[in-house]
Amino acid sequence: MRAGALGMAGRREAREAALQALFAIDVGRRDPGEALTEAFETPNARGQEPFVKQLVLGTLEHVARSDETIAPLLKDWTIERLPTIDRLILRMAVYELIDGQTPRAVAINEAVELAKKYSTADSGRFVNGVLSRVGQART
Repeated sequence: MRAGALGMAGRREAREAALQALFAIDVGRRDPGEALTEAFETPNARGQEPFVKQLVLGTLEHVARSDETIAPLLKDWTIERLPTIDRLILRMAVYELIDGQTPRAVAINEAVELAKKYSTADSGRFVNGVLSRVGQART
């Protein structure tokens, strides 16, 4: 049981490292390879490099599909108008939902936790609402 808890903590930290890399790519216009190299140097990524790489590259590869999934669920918003962190969290979570290797509830919960930690006070609730609708549409 303890190993499982450590694994979940490692995955959460890996998601943080992936989010930081995606932010560097999106806002800092960094090359994905450079952003990944930097992410791998953070304590959050230690031992989770393959997962971080999968999240970053998968999210980037599926941006159009993720945006097509998210856009109809936004009320009075466009993808471009979302706060950058919220947009990146939603894209990463939708990639995880599409990929299917992470249970739906876990992908949604992890995205909500990232939003609470890195975005605005209302972002956790907003991300939860959008991703819950994505999950319902995909089942």
